[in-house]
Amino acid sequence: MAALTKEQFEIPAKMRAWSLGLIAAGVLAFILGLVTKGLSGDEHKKAEFIGTLMYNSIFWLLVCNASMFFICITTLAMGAWQVAIRRIPEAISTLVKIFGPIAFVILVYVVIVDHNHHIYHWISDEAKEDPVLKGKLGFLNPTFYLIWTTLAIGLWMLLGARMRKLSEEADDAALRGEEPGKSFIWRNTVSASLFIVWFALTVGSTVPWLWMMSIDAHWYSTMYSWYTFASSFVSGMSLIALWVIYLKNKGYLQYANEEHLHDVGKFMFAFSIFWTYLWFSQFMLIWYANIPEETVYFKHRVDGPYKGIFFLNLIINFVCPLLILMKRAAKRNYTLMTFMAVLIIFGHWIDFYQMVMGSIRKEDAGISWLDFGIAAFFVGMIIFFVGKALASKPLTPKYHPFMKESIIHHT
Repeated sequence: MAALTKEQFEIPAKMRAWSLGLIAAGVLAFILGLVTKGLSGDEHKKAEFIGTLMYNSIFWLLVCNASMFFICITTLAMGAWQVAIRRIPEAISTLVKIFGPIAFVILVYVVIVDHNHHIYHWISDEAKEDPVLKGKLGFLNPTFYLIWTTLAIGLWMLLGARMRKLSEEADDAALRGEEPGKSFIWRNTVSASLFIVWFALTVGSTVPWLWMMSIDAHWYSTMYSWYTFASSFVSGMSLIALWVIYLKNKGYLQYANEEHLHDVGKFMFAFSIFWTYLWFSQFMLIWYANIPEETVYFKHRVDGPYKGIFFLNLIINFVCPLLILMKRAAKRNYTLMTFMAVLIIFGHWIDFYQMVMGSIRKEDAGISWLDFGIAAFFVGMIIFFVGKALASKPLTPKYHPFMKESIIHHT
């Protein structure tokens, strides 16, 4: 029974070795990609290299930031059930302070240094003469882009760090008592509210427009940001599920059980359906209207070289979750949940691939060694730094005012 009550995570040597191996593979892929594509005189190869860095850095940043969003929405909803597993999304969210600067450097390079018009056409001199882009210059210009990108990533880091700092108080016995508990919950509620507002103004609106939708600067969709959010949030919940299962299998998280995993699974199922609703609504309305300036985004994705990836994306992210995660028993099964979590993350990774690369490299499609190599780097970083964050504090915030409710949670 002693193995079931471990409160302090110890990083296994095998996990550390795997994380460092993946990081090394990613660094090697980056170097080879830089030599063969990034430093090439061919502008299309250079755009392909930068685009691969872009969609990977944006995807993994938003996935990790979704963990803090999960903490904040359950805090505002007084969702006591998540307290038993809270330290996992907190640990995942620490990657924002690492992935944020990485994405920032790549995005700033594209806009300020590279001026690669194969990625952002609106930064070219010709854009000033284009009647469509001319009307968007108040929004699509380097100054606005850089200011909003800086504020978005900076405040995600600061507000997320504030929430994690408050959480440390739940390890202190001084939090016992009615008044300290009320104060703790109130301060968490205020901080969570600030994060949610900023999250809505960025992930829920401007950031996907600026970073990805503006690659097709003539095209726009009012559902694009919600679509991006749904994709990153369901991936974030899947990542949380993987860590819950891993830690339970290692004898940690004594107060978490199948009830908590079931609720995480419900988020995975629900937001897979929500993502599909947005996918269908966006595609159907544009297909039905058949307006050339709107269909240009889907033409080469549905009928062209991205057709296979486009519909594989739908099968993985909708059909599989619908058929497998609908049943109650599936959301309580470690093997099925592990399989679905990995599949969903992969499915939405290729979704981001087609969103970005489908606009940069329209003539041909195909996920290459570079794509997998850069993804391996980010996966390795997640394993390494989440493990480090989990080991830095107790896995259970045992003095949290809602700890009792979390332990007796039943769904």
